[in-house]
Amino acid sequence: MFLKLLLLFITVPFVEVFILVKMAMTIGFWPTLLIQVVTAVVGASLAKLQGWLIWMKIMNELRQGHIPAEQMVDGLIIFVAGIVLLTPGLLTDLCGVALLMPWPRYWFKRWLRKKFDTMVKPHITQRLHF
Repeated sequence: MFLKLLLLFITVPFVEVFILVKMAMTIGFWPTLLIQVVTAVVGASLAKLQGWLIWMKIMNELRQGHIPAEQMVDGLIIFVAGIVLLTPGLLTDLCGVALLMPWPRYWFKRWLRKKFDTMVKPHITQRLHF
């Protein structure tokens, strides 16, 4: 796991810088900078809006006496999307925007759930055997 994270934290910035340099060479420095600033502002605004909507859903679930587990996961994903959108780069912006949209977020949650289940299942079965 550590090796995968290390590779991710080394590879993604290099790819992002490469894309930004190529983009700056193609359309110019100022348009590239403007695109980065606009995506950060729009992304932060979208994250705030989506976060507020999830907060309202959480409060509604709590008022009804339900545990808002699904909405809490949505909130965490939206928080991560907001952070990713504030980092410079086009790939991270695309990932952040995708996580803010309900449909891709739904599929990402399903993938996370499967991943979590495969990680937890061996530990649960070990504890059940005395």
